[in-house]
Amino acid sequence: MQADYVIIGSGSAGAAMAYRLSEDGKHSVIVLEYGGTDAGPFIQMPAALSYPMSMARYDWGYRSEPEPHLGGRRLATPRGKVVGGSSSINGMVFVRGHAMDFDHWRDSGASGWGYADVLPYFKRMESWHGGNGKGSAWRGTDGPLHVSRGPRANPLFDAFLEAGSQAGFPLTPDYNGEQQEGFGPMEQTVWKGRRWSTANAYLRPALKRKNLQLIRCLARKIVIEDGRATGVEIERRGRIENVTANREVIIAASSINSPKLLMLSGIGPAAHLAEHGIDVVADRPGVGQNLQDHLELYIQQACTQPITLYKHWNLFSKALLGAQWLFFKKGLGASNQFESAAFLRSKPGVQYPDIQYHFLPIAVRYDGQAAAEGHGFQAHVGPMRSKSRGEVTLRSADPKDDPRIVFNYMSHEDDWADFRHCIRLTRDIFAQPAFDPYRGREIQPGNAAQSDEALNDHIRDHAESAYHPCGTCRIGAADDPMAVVDPECRVIGVDGLRLADSSIFPRITNGNLNGPSIMVGEKAADHILGRTPLPAENVEPWINPRWRTADR
Repeated sequence: MQADYVIIGSGSAGAAMAYRLSEDGKHSVIVLEYGGTDAGPFIQMPAALSYPMSMARYDWGYRSEPEPHLGGRRLATPRGKVVGGSSSINGMVFVRGHAMDFDHWRDSGASGWGYADVLPYFKRMESWHGGNGKGSAWRGTDGPLHVSRGPRANPLFDAFLEAGSQAGFPLTPDYNGEQQEGFGPMEQTVWKGRRWSTANAYLRPALKRKNLQLIRCLARKIVIEDGRATGVEIERRGRIENVTANREVIIAASSINSPKLLMLSGIGPAAHLAEHGIDVVADRPGVGQNLQDHLELYIQQACTQPITLYKHWNLFSKALLGAQWLFFKKGLGASNQFESAAFLRSKPGVQYPDIQYHFLPIAVRYDGQAAAEGHGFQAHVGPMRSKSRGEVTLRSADPKDDPRIVFNYMSHEDDWADFRHCIRLTRDIFAQPAFDPYRGREIQPGNAAQSDEALNDHIRDHAESAYHPCGTCRIGAADDPMAVVDPECRVIGVDGLRLADSSIFPRITNGNLNGPSIMVGEKAADHILGRTPLPAENVEPWINPRWRTADR
């Protein structure tokens, strides 16, 4: 029950660190994970993605408090409670984020985390299959994480790209490469027809090493002696035990559970800890603050041709597709069905994209409830950089109690204007000639919703989380009172303790967060091992030359 490094969490960042810290065989590593196995078709079959994130077996089942600006709705906040963490229950969409996202991190105190610094880690972690076997100055080809593209066989995928072009927007061959802005193919962490989670990419290969061990347990708190983290207090099989870290304890428990664990251990806002009778080890007011997420709407259009995935929305078809996937790892079951994407700028003067689209050839909710109207298609759309901020706080000092989560969605006036623009922009794209052969009536929001007031009502009732929570233990300069970790991921105010996962993001990145979370684990591993970081790569990302004067 002791090792050089003890990692809490086997998710996107945790599995990557377990792999890298145990790689040279010099150090012993223990990974603590509460969740169980990821075996079985619900997780491994890409098209079944709506199941695991709503199954208590795989998901912590968190919900936000009633959101004051969304009519008091409580929004689901799924986090993976399984080997591989949220990478085992997510939508498998792979987005790095925009180059300028990381330059913003650097400029807000995360020195060494600019795009030039993180690009080598994005390349080290991936095996990219979008370039006919060739890498580039932007992409890697021999990392553990396979990144592929769907077949885009359904004609609606191409219609979406063509419509974007007809609306005056650029096309991009690779939004994870030189040019994020525009319409193009979407990338997925799917390999040979299976979900390529960090459990498959990193943890399974690493567990074959003698120096890595996985322990199933609940991490209750960090053991801190004389200002130094020496281990983790855990509970398993009803008994409380200690796991000792000879070198360091590393938290990678998610943007919801990592701040909870810090606060239970006495690291956080002193007044809040005192409310729960927790002795203060380090007064860090930033712990649990700065919570960010992406909200999105599903803009749904009826389809006049019976070509959408709705034709498979019956038990017989699902059984057939399931069997095809089970025996051959092929067919519709082998893709997450998010195969076309777009990253756009909302208006002139915005330098890089602040709107994301996922396109889907069916009208369906994320939880798998199909639209009653039958054949349809939809775009998931939302602003990328909301100014709204929330918080994660303790409900009690009991480690088994869910934390209190308030996102404070739509609390900034700009969010409403941004979302209304997203709806109107999507209508403009769906109205292009490319959709003429397919376009039926608008299912959602519906043609009656045209005024600002009507659109606001729709947003209030229907905006959903894209499940990208982050920012609750942000990285920053060691003398920044609101920073929780320094640029080497060391928790400020406690020795021998690091934290590396999406909670360190100072500001949310463009797109889905699994990719940057894995990158954080990769880069943190080098800091933990005391290695010189990979050399910076100064490539110039494409910025639209018309960004000052036009949105397209």
